[in-house]
Amino acid sequence: MLLVIECMISCIIFAVIVLPTQYKAPVKYIMSYPPEIRKRVESLPEYKNSIKRTEKKHILKKLIAVFVCVTLLSAVAYFSGAKTFQAAFLHVFILFLAIDLFDVIVLDIGVFCHSKKLRIAGTEDMDKEYKNYLFHVKGGIKGIILGVVVSLLSACIIYIVSII
Repeated sequence: MLLVIECMISCIIFAVIVLPTQYKAPVKYIMSYPPEIRKRVESLPEYKNSIKRTEKKHILKKLIAVFVCVTLLSAVAYFSGAKTFQAAFLHVFILFLAIDLFDVIVLDIGVFCHSKKLRIAGTEDMDKEYKNYLFHVKGGIKGIILGVVVSLLSACIIYIVSII
């Protein structure tokens, strides 16, 4: 039951972190948009200078997010009683999988694909591209692979902490 509650809280925290900033400035998330939309935005003169900076910041933010996720999820798993490598890996992977599924189903397909407020100016006519569900599902699969890496790193941290 504790793990279910942790999954729900993690999804809420993820949404609170992502949604406000994406609604405020959707172009900052251009790297997460389908390729057809990215191409259109890159061709628009008003975004020419900001896209390169956005790409660099995006990569840095993703790396920082992975580090923060490993640290936080390790702590959550450890204080939830996952003291062995296997228990920690499973605990963190379930948490990460819950967030990944929430992101794909609720945030990407439910919100992103249907919210006109997340459309970047100059791409409003690209309804079909915004509703590219397969793009988001593929992103979710990539997220599962990332979840395995985060879970392994977290389990290693917990293993090291438990033998010290």
